[in-house]
Amino acid sequence: MSGVWVFKNNGVFILENPGSDSYQASGRKKALVYLPTGEMVNSYSFLERILTGLGWERYYGQDPDLYQFHKRSSIDLISLPRDISKFNSIHMYDIVIKNSNIFHVRDL
Repeated sequence: MSGVWVFKNNGVFILENPGSDSYQASGRKKALVYLPTGEMVNSYSFLERILTGLGWERYYGQDPDLYQFHKRSSIDLISLPRDISKFNSIHMYDIVIKNSNIFHVRDL
């Protein structure tokens, strides 16, 4: 899946790329959903609260353009662009893969 995740006014990360074959085929927008409550992730602060509750800690690395999270119990690192307009599908699926059964990308 290709495209760009855009932070919309209603607080939802949405995948948009009208030129993408997969976008045209499904004709649907996507959102990152926190499965235990069914809520759509609508901000980095909400995402950080969830990740912190799952044992992730903020990592303050060398790059000021990134929000990063790590788990002491693993070598995993989640890196998200500070600029929300650069948040894309790679970041979304990175979160989903490293937190199985917690997040899901869903059609809107």
